[in-house]
Amino acid sequence: MTSAHKIRTRIAPSPTGFLHLGTARTALYSWAYARHHGGEFVLRIEDTDVARSTQDSVDQIMASMHWLGLDYDEGPVYQMQRLGRYHEVIAQMIAAGTAYRCYSSPDELDAMREAQRARGEKTHYDGRWRPEPGKTLPPVPEGVQPVVRLRNPKEGDVTWDDLVKGPITINNREIDDLIIQRPDGVPTYNFAVVVDDWDMGITHVFRGDEHVNNTPWQINIFRALGAPLPKFGHVPVILGDDGQKLSKRRGAVSVTAYEEGGYLPEAMLNYLARLGWSHGDEELFSREQLVAWFDGSHLAKSPAQWDAAKLAWVNAQYIKQASDERLAGLVATQLQGRGVNGIEAAALAPMCGLFKDRCSTTVELADWLSMYFVAVEPSAEDLAAHVTDAVRPALESLRERLSEAAWDKAGIGAAFKETLAAHQLKMPQLALPVRVLVCGRPQTPSIDAVLALFQRDEVLARLRTV
Repeated sequence: MTSAHKIRTRIAPSPTGFLHLGTARTALYSWAYARHHGGEFVLRIEDTDVARSTQDSVDQIMASMHWLGLDYDEGPVYQMQRLGRYHEVIAQMIAAGTAYRCYSSPDELDAMREAQRARGEKTHYDGRWRPEPGKTLPPVPEGVQPVVRLRNPKEGDVTWDDLVKGPITINNREIDDLIIQRPDGVPTYNFAVVVDDWDMGITHVFRGDEHVNNTPWQINIFRALGAPLPKFGHVPVILGDDGQKLSKRRGAVSVTAYEEGGYLPEAMLNYLARLGWSHGDEELFSREQLVAWFDGSHLAKSPAQWDAAKLAWVNAQYIKQASDERLAGLVATQLQGRGVNGIEAAALAPMCGLFKDRCSTTVELADWLSMYFVAVEPSAEDLAAHVTDAVRPALESLRERLSEAAWDKAGIGAAFKETLAAHQLKMPQLALPVRVLVCGRPQTPSIDAVLALFQRDEVLARLRTV
């Protein structure tokens, strides 16, 4: 593509809370589409909801983007820093007759809608301040700051070919004269987003299908400005376990909560991509493969169902593939959060290699590895079931052999074999009580490999509790 026709996409979250999963998926699709076509991806912060926007939310949004690896070529651009530009465009529209000032008070509008409901009509703004040829407008009330409304066409249709849903048509009679600027001079969402997309040269807009009803207004604003229309793609919502839409107010968890919960960013990216898009039967794919495949086709038209078990499975596959050194750094952070400090990642790496196949998150991995650094407390049931009087002599014998054995897997294995032979036991009869006493649980990987990663003195001390 030439630079004049370069694809530019954007994500424009509102900093009124965390970056939730639906917005993260939309960001991913926008990013992947731009990267696939060699285009550019823009981060815009839509902070015109001044009362609810916070810097903490901005920081969390940017941290989530960074964790997912969704790098942007421009931004963050803040809408509240562009008020002068919005006012300039508003003035141009009023001068051109495509927008007008409305002085109706909230009480007047409430009364208007109540009367419409009483007549069985659909509620809409009745155009009392809309200029028309030969129409006399009410006198301008003193001391009232007006809103500014779009002079929406009364006839015709708004039609666009949605990248996901296909052709969509809405008659202009279904939409009324939208407020595009509030009395305090702050623009409304539907106006600001159009000016931003126009100024920033956005060519393709991926967003949730809750915005379908906003699109006719936005298209009419683009047309009123003589601005080129981007292509729109409205992706279906993500449903929670209860079948209802995930949202900030209903069941959604922040992206950063998944980072804290021990998920890997490439696993989350993989899972989010498959929530509404597919490439054949591929379940696991790299970031590079996603970019190579994501051309805007194969986007689902039906809502996706969030499946925590499936995400855990995907994450487990990525944990298995991850290097032991990388996992060690993540587990060290998890352990620090539990007050276990001073652990060298180099010491954790072989432990991660031994246990990672059993874990679906790094939190689970930290749960396993904590036994190497924190005293364990076997349950009374496990102690009664496995540390019996019959096996205590063998445990004492094993402890003596371990005190002199070469402290590696082979040396520890040899000490077990000698003890088993001397006491005429089978491996489970000895390994299970050792696991309970040393590891706090009866099931672990191969006991000789597990013990080799402990300090010898710690193993001997825990066996001394027999």
